[in-house]
Amino acid sequence: MAAHAAVPARRERRRHGRGQPGQSGQPGQQRLSSRGWGLPLALGIVYGLYAPTVVRHGGEPSWGQFWLGVVSGLVLALAVHGLRRYGRALPRELRAAAWGGLAGIAIGFLFSLSDASVYAATVLGLVVAAAVSAAAFYLFYTHEDAAGRPAPY
Repeated sequence: MAAHAAVPARRERRRHGRGQPGQSGQPGQQRLSSRGWGLPLALGIVYGLYAPTVVRHGGEPSWGQFWLGVVSGLVLALAVHGLRRYGRALPRELRAAAWGGLAGIAIGFLFSLSDASVYAATVLGLVVAAAVSAAAFYLFYTHEDAAGRPAPY
């Protein structure tokens, strides 16, 4: 009876002619993976489809509205991807402020497209930014280990 028997480690098999997993064939090159792009692309597509809908006000679509949707969706997708990929390098306070700022800017911009005043769009953007910053700070603060390292998400 071996109560503490060691479980054999699983080794990855290397196939003939291929390097280590995650490496490309050429030295110094990295593979471009789609990992991490699902959420940013989904948010960018939804945001890019919604922005021209707000501007249209029930009228006919135009090329300007099309490009507004493409550019705004692309900017949001790149910003979300950048924050998800490089945000862990920031301390939790700045990381929470960055997510809050991104959410506040995105919502304020959408609200400004509905012919609301600049003041109203700014106030709504600041309220959303404060709420998202507080929620993100709470999430980051409560999901870290004793050494202060963030959770793996």
